[in-house]
Amino acid sequence: MKAKSIKKNKLSQQTGLKPVSIAFVGHVDHGKSTIIGRLLSDTGVIADGKIERIKKNCADNAKPFEYAFLIDALKDEQTQGITIDSARVFFKTNKRKYIIIDAPGHIEFLKNMVTGASRADMAVLVIDANEGLQTNSFRHGYFLSMLGIKKIIVLINKMDLTGYRKSVFNSICNEYSVFLKKIGISADCFIPVSGKFGDNIFSSGKNMPWYKGKKLLDALDNINVCENDSNEDFRMWVQDVYKFTEDGDSRRIIAGTVNNGKVGVNDNIVFYPSGKKTAVKTIERFPVKKAKSIFKNEAVGFTLKEQLYIKRGQLMCLENENRPYVSCDFLANIFWLGDKPLTAGTNYILKIGTQKVSAVITDINNKIDAVTLKETKKVKKINKNEAARVEIKTKEPIVFDTVDMIQETSRFVLVDDIQISGGGIILKELISSNKAVVDECIDRNFHWVKSAIPIEEKIEKYGQKPKLIIVTGIEKSDRKKFARNLEKKLFLSGRKVYFLGIGSVIYGVDADLKNTDKKTDRQEHIRRLSEIANILLDAGLIVIISASELSLKELDKIKTFVSDFDVIPIWFGESAKKGFEGAATLNSISKIIVKI
Repeated sequence: MKAKSIKKNKLSQQTGLKPVSIAFVGHVDHGKSTIIGRLLSDTGVIADGKIERIKKNCADNAKPFEYAFLIDALKDEQTQGITIDSARVFFKTNKRKYIIIDAPGHIEFLKNMVTGASRADMAVLVIDANEGLQTNSFRHGYFLSMLGIKKIIVLINKMDLTGYRKSVFNSICNEYSVFLKKIGISADCFIPVSGKFGDNIFSSGKNMPWYKGKKLLDALDNINVCENDSNEDFRMWVQDVYKFTEDGDSRRIIAGTVNNGKVGVNDNIVFYPSGKKTAVKTIERFPVKKAKSIFKNEAVGFTLKEQLYIKRGQLMCLENENRPYVSCDFLANIFWLGDKPLTAGTNYILKIGTQKVSAVITDINNKIDAVTLKETKKVKKINKNEAARVEIKTKEPIVFDTVDMIQETSRFVLVDDIQISGGGIILKELISSNKAVVDECIDRNFHWVKSAIPIEEKIEKYGQKPKLIIVTGIEKSDRKKFARNLEKKLFLSGRKVYFLGIGSVIYGVDADLKNTDKKTDRQEHIRRLSEIANILLDAGLIVIISASELSLKELDKIKTFVSDFDVIPIWFGESAKKGFEGAATLNSISKIIVKI
């Protein structure tokens, strides 16, 4: 069947439409890539001559043409006949702009599906009418629910192989609807289609007169994706910071892709987890002219009215909207795809947005089989293709939203042995022992009176990056002598450096403490030591502090107070404590200087 094409000049005239991200998922060979290719072809958005070139290439290699080849750009994908990576395709209708994510369905490539589907506003789930429901059909539905994607269209594909029988369509719809209901999802619609012949993709055709519902294109255009997020608070992960120096261009551009909401010029913004605030000076886009506002899914750069020291991983938000959470502890639903089981007490790398931190699963509340939905309470590990509700602790504070607030900034993945092995959604913040410290630092940075000299200019002027060197060890060690010798060596090498022992704080700014509770006083000494160090670091100095027998918990506390700056923790003496670098002798100074 040959469908009519939408005129390209109509599509090219669209401006200002908010892009919508769609993940296409399905079991291997159920035809999702073919459906995307047919959709792009029938709506006239394929570049002139591309289909003809692919058809010629197929003919030259004695291979039948498939619409899937329109997006399966990798050579080995066409050779194997399966999609092995997440392909992103930009697509338009007269009503909307779309970003189509072709998420792989083969069991070995489920990890890739995680990274693809996790960016989606809605999903199209493809099921082969001839083969019927497969194990992955259930897994994909469950994974989508775990990712918080509630807007789902189910396509029953390859109806041509069943003789377009209505009974086959109804049987699959009924069985899958029962499963979706159990996991809290209600499909927006079920559509019988033939990707090969184009039935119900763009046009109805004559093969299924018994079907009176929407075609795929109409269904996509009419889904209300605004309900997918319960609010439109602005969020953007900082991808990088760029500086231009040619022709007197002094702009520093904060770059990223808008994850939620919108922002405009002169809007007051806050970066989390640091809590630093300023306002948007300009919105930079290439190659178009400067914009006044920007929306979700748009890649963009910002210049700020006041220069801030911002690093990759910060979350940019509007000051007058709901704040995200900043914490080390949270409850999450996860699914696991790694070959090795996920176990409680094991360290993993957690990636959420552009943040990347070490994390540990502190407790597994229960696990769930993604196909049978069988639940098991209080377990110590999660096997491949199982889901669970877990408690997670990160090594340092991270910023996030919960899934009931903003789905995009509640999703994360877990990395085990450099491989993405699982992912999920954050359900709620758990109150941790360092919560008060985190909140204090955010409040401090929010009200910080900034220097007229940006930290970047101090770095350029002094020829060094501010760093905090923490020297600790047993009470009777020569750690203070080591620290002062390190200061002198750095000074003689031309560095701007200052040594600050905890004794100087205890008998100086801490003289008001009465030593009634040594444990409480120690924590206050460390807090004040950290705050003074933060001021010296903001001045552009390399700071060396010394305190006896710091614990990992106290080290993390200091790192939280000086989170904008690099920290080198040193344990002076034999047998360095875990989490600290070793410096057994005074001769170790030269090894430390190399790292500064």
